[in-house]
This record gives sequence, structure tokens and C-alpha cells, in this order.
Amino acid sequence: MEPVHVPVMKSEVLELLQPRGGGWIVDGCIGLGGHSEAIFSIEEFTGGVLGVDRDPEALAIARRRLEPFEDRLRLHHAEFAELGSVLQREGLETVDGLLLDLGVSSMQLDNGERGFSFLRDGPLDMRMNQSEGKTASELLSRIDARELERILREYGEERYARRIARASVDAGRKRRLETTGELADVISKAARGRRGSRRLHPATRSFQAIRLFINDEMKQLDAVMKAAPALLAPGGRFVALSYHSLEDRIVKHTLREQARQGHWEILTRKPLRPGPDEGRANPRSRSARLRAAVRTDR
Repeated sequence: MEPVHVPVMKSEVLELLQPRGGGWIVDGCIGLGGHSEAIFSIEEFTGGVLGVDRDPEALAIARRRLEPFEDRLRLHHAEFAELGSVLQREGLETVDGLLLDLGVSSMQLDNGERGFSFLRDGPLDMRMNQSEGKTASELLSRIDARELERILREYGEERYARRIARASVDAGRKRRLETTGELADVISKAARGRRGSRRLHPATRSFQAIRLFINDEMKQLDAVMKAAPALLAPGGRFVALSYHSLEDRIVKHTLREQARQGHWEILTRKPLRPGPDEGRANPRSRSARLRAAVRTDR
């Protein structure tokens, strides 16, 4: 059975992306294909979608989901920082739209074997592309406490980074941390009595930080944001969905700087957020922030 996937802020994405005509739109983090399926549903859109993802499992699901549109679909196993190379391989100089749905997908979170979530015990992996790079378990077996503290502060904004880093490294020296449950237990004990928010599990920020570091997500995002104006034709639309403040900060500041340089007209002065109905129906959408811009020809 395929994972259930509900694309976040679908109506808002389509309204701002405005798929029309026969050009190409890049879905830079295609995931399970929900947004691309919605793009193909627009009658005025007769063009194609270039779908990119670094997770082969997600690409396979997206391919099956989008089979009715296979003659207008091109899928690439790549990181979204490589979009320029993807366009070159397709013989394209620019495209008419670029969508980035950032972060980790529901399929990745719900599959305990992927190791992204402390809510489902499984191997401590966290790699979006499981064919390359170090797992989180390998990282924690080799890292020193000072470097782990830096990662937790920088990528997780974790106020108890020092305590958690020391506890994690000490635990790993005694016996390698192999599962998400083992790491979550170490973090919970280290942060016991020091939780800043009752709504967050004490391991939330640490898991986020380690995942971001393992997958080099902030550098990837910074690279694609810097390249985005050159990927779009004049009048082309850019839409980004982010799910935490670090992602949103990069998108916001880069768009503003590029707008001052004449590359963008920003369409969202403030980020759009999911409505209350969507938040209730899809709790994982609640943290989403949507920003959009249109490419100018200056």
C-alpha cells in the first residue's frame, strides 16, 4: 500500500505558481508527487514537470503516482542544489516555475526504518539518500562533544545543547547508539526538568539538528536559492514551503537581497500559513511557511 500523502497548502501553491501554457515547471523536492499531481490537474497547463529528489524510494512512489502523466514527466535522482545540471541534461536554459517543498516527507517520518523520528523506534539512520554518506549512528560514534554541541545549537537552536551533547557522546562511548529510541532516551534524560516547552518532546530539536547536518540541508538550500533567478525565465514563478525557522530565514533573506538586485518581485510580504481547517486535518502542515516571488527581466 502506498503511503498517504496530502500536499501542504495545495491551493495556495497553485495560485502563486500559476501553471499555465506549455512550459516546464521544476518540482525541486518532488517527494511523493502530491504537488506535481495538482499541477497536472490544471487544465490550462499543457507543459511538463521536472521532478527532482535525492530519495530513490520517494522517486519510485512519485513515478507510480504520476503514471497518467508520464509523457509530460521527467524524474531525476539528484539533490536540488544540482538543478542547474538537471536543466542542462534536459536541454533547457530556463523554466517557467520552481517549487521547493523543503524538509522531510511524511513517508520518511512514518517509516521507522529510515530513522528520522523518535516516535517510531528504528535504525538511527536519518539519510535522505541511503546509498551514500554517514548514518546518524556513525556520526555520533565519532564526533566529539564540542562539535555536536555546535550542531545542536546551530541547526536545532537547542538551549540545552551542551548537556545533550555531552550525554550523547558519553553514551556512545559506552555502547554505540544504534536506534532512534536509544538516542531519544539519552536526550530525554539529559534534558529532564529543563524543557522549555511542554508541547515539544525534548528530543525534537536535537533530531532536527542531526538530520539537517547529516543531509547538509542548509548548504543545499543556500545553493539553490542563490541559483534560482538564473533557472527561471522572466515572468517565471518561485514558490518555497519551509517548515522551520532556519529554512524560512534563508528563503526570506535571499529573496529580499535578490529583489534589491532586481531579480525578483516578491509576492508574499509575509509568509502565508495554513488555515485552521488544514491544520486540523493535517497537523504536520501547521509549521509550514510559504513564500513566493516572480522573476523580473531587469
